[in-house]
Amino acid sequence: MKTCSTCIRILKELNLSSDFTLQDIKTAEITVKQLEQMKNLAGSYEALFSKKAKLYKEMDLKNQSLEERDFKHYILEHYTFLKRPVIIFNDQIFIGNSKQVVEMAKKALHNIEFK
Repeated sequence: MKTCSTCIRILKELNLSSDFTLQDIKTAEITVKQLEQMKNLAGSYEALFSKKAKLYKEMDLKNQSLEERDFKHYILEHYTFLKRPVIIFNDQIFIGNSKQVVEMAKKALHNIEFK
């Protein structure tokens, strides 16, 4: 996260208060419990899985028939398979860096009603 320019930009854009905990998953790996919590909020491990990861292409995973247990396994095996950033707030989860996801997170974090 410290070197990811996209995550740094999003963090600045979100203007988070000190009440939030940031986890650098490169140095503090996600636990099974954390991943299961994210899956419960997201609906699936696939929703958390990054198909843009360099390893996804290198391992030729796009030509394999992956199931939920595979997505979970790969995310736990290497942080690069987790779509980032993941923001959890009030039992809501925001996954990825698309403009729409970032805007939804901003609105939720700053108590702005959805239109």
